[in-house]
Amino acid sequence: MNTGTPQGTDRFVRVGSLRLHYLEWGAPGVPAVVMVHGLTGNAHNFDLLAPAFLPAYRVLSLDVRGRGDSDWAQDADYTTRAYVGDLEGLRVALALERLSLIGTSMGGRISLAYAGLYPQRVERLVLNDIGPEVDPRGAARIFGYVAEAPGRFQRLDEVADWYHQNYPFLRGLGRQELLAYAGYAVRPDPAGGLTWKMDPAVRQALSRPQPEDAWAWARAITAPTLLIRGAESDILSPAIAHRMVAEMKSCRLAEVPGVGHAPSLAEPQALSAIKELFGLA
Repeated sequence: MNTGTPQGTDRFVRVGSLRLHYLEWGAPGVPAVVMVHGLTGNAHNFDLLAPAFLPAYRVLSLDVRGRGDSDWAQDADYTTRAYVGDLEGLRVALALERLSLIGTSMGGRISLAYAGLYPQRVERLVLNDIGPEVDPRGAARIFGYVAEAPGRFQRLDEVADWYHQNYPFLRGLGRQELLAYAGYAVRPDPAGGLTWKMDPAVRQALSRPQPEDAWAWARAITAPTLLIRGAESDILSPAIAHRMVAEMKSCRLAEVPGVGHAPSLAEPQALSAIKELFGLA
């Protein structure tokens, strides 16, 4: 299973009051795989992984509300339920009877919730370094650097440096690849320099409690599930990972050695496990 670099095609879909952006690889007529990025990510986070599913699958990588080229939520609703509603809206708008989901970090929580609330709609599920519970130490680390991130940068180099400092899994990228990654996350600021595409209200939403029983979602999932864990993750603890395997209907764990939160999914251990789940040669 090789990864590739061809760019997906930019698409937009109206879901409720929001215009959501996604990238598409492949064409209708084959099973769909929807990829969902993490907290500060965007649809381009899966540019290297998506082509590996062609031509057997149609791949849709979503910019969730408030990120990338999707609209910001005017009511600042950045709850898991809101994201799940958007995912279901995407499915309905594209007339997908069923889909598979690959979610990293926050995108994995969205995918877990969707698969638990709509189990009949999900064929296969990949959860990348996330579970129903999050290690408080890792959550504090992530919330800290997101809260302290500069609101504006003078040059793209500065954005790339910020990502390099805060996202260890990106440190294997070459400089040009890292600059490209950073470039998808920012836009020109009318006042000069660059600013985040991400809605500032996302940061504020992090401090609001979400009283949901995520374990109930996990136990309701019927799709074959691959749980990928970075062996050094401070987000998904070994105890939670093993509890998921024990309590979910069909969950297999694959660990990526020497990696924290979150695996890039380009690691051999992650790729081979994904290949097996999706029946890819």
